[in-house]
Amino acid sequence: MLYESHGQIEEDVLVEELTSNGERSELIVLNDDYNTFDWVIECLMDLLQHTSEQAEQSAWIIHTKGRASVKMGTLQQLKPLKDGLVDRGLNAIIEHEKVNR
Repeated sequence: MLYESHGQIEEDVLVEELTSNGERSELIVLNDDYNTFDWVIECLMDLLQHTSEQAEQSAWIIHTKGRASVKMGTLQQLKPLKDGLVDRGLNAIIEHEKVNR
């Protein structure tokens, strides 16, 4: 997907390069004032195949702590999931952590 901002394209390329060199990624959902608990739960179940219990726990963590890690994996695995959550109106990001080898 191409972005209007050239800085975003460069950032995505850099992130992909770093991730392929030993980083693990986390899909994070951020709290907002717009989405209902039920909608967040439905999105997590539909897109991430969370059980209703997992999705409800994540929704409470998002609400109380402001964010929750909802899935771990490679950038290639998480990017389409993040895009799906964002398309449904949720605030989602991918964070990376350097893995020592």
